Amino acid sequence: MRDILYPLAILGGMGFLFGAILAYASQKFHVEVNPKQQEVRDVLPGANCGGCGFASCDAYAQAAAEGKAGTNRCVVGGRAVAEKVAAIMGTEVVEVTKKTARVICKGTNDNAVKKYKYHGIEDCRAANALAGGDKDCQYGCLGLGTCEKVCPFDAIHVTSEGIAQCDEEKCTGCGACVDACPKDVIKLIDINKRVSVFCNNHDKGKRVRQICGVGCIACGICVRQCPENVIAIDNDLAVINYDGCTNCGACIPKCPQRTISNLDEIISEVAVF
Repeated sequence: MRDILYPLAILGGMGFLFGAILAYASQKFHVEVNPKQQEVRDVLPGANCGGCGFASCDAYAQAAAEGKAGTNRCVVGGRAVAEKVAAIMGTEVVEVTKKTARVICKGTNDNAVKKYKYHGIEDCRAANALAGGDKDCQYGCLGLGTCEKVCPFDAIHVTSEGIAQCDEEKCTGCGACVDACPKDVIKLIDINKRVSVFCNNHDKGKRVRQICGVGCIACGICVRQCPENVIAIDNDLAVINYDGCTNCGACIPKCPQRTISNLDEIISEVAVF
């Protein structure tokens, strides 16, 4: 009987001792939490997507409660959450500009030249490690779905034409796909800006013509056609300054490579995922 009672008594005593130590430590080292922090945390959706620029909803709640972050940073919750956070903080509501992921590439299976047949892991990062992937264009979408796998909202998928496309209704602009893409071909863009240069290639025009039927050749026609003067050629690629773009579309019909398009046209043209 002693063989049983003694160990039980020892374990019970140790449990009591350690419990007392933990209780004392919790009182001794207790840190007061800003009550507003918990209030803010309670109205956040809990996605922990990082779209606000913080590692988690808890981290954003703390920063917002301390006045170190704006009340409109939650891209998942949008304006509804921004209003609640602003009410807690006693400030005015700041408009939330929704941004969505946009794959700035038209390098489908029909448009892009391939240098070899890839047989390996269905992951863009793995393919990119093998001579930059199977496409001759070193800047284009590889279409192996790494972005699709990391998206927590099921908002981006690879189409039957071998290129990724985002579902704007589901996309929250968290940026997970942007960080995962080894080609830097996915950008977060204001959802209201519909016209884009769907190319990420910085090669010279002659080279672009050889490897992609719809790549930007930096001819500069779009620059001259833009009535708002918001398009420029940067490192052999046409770039739109979205702050001044009005979606007029004057640049679209003049583009000889059909590189510039209205996103609504792209969605209707590309196969549904």
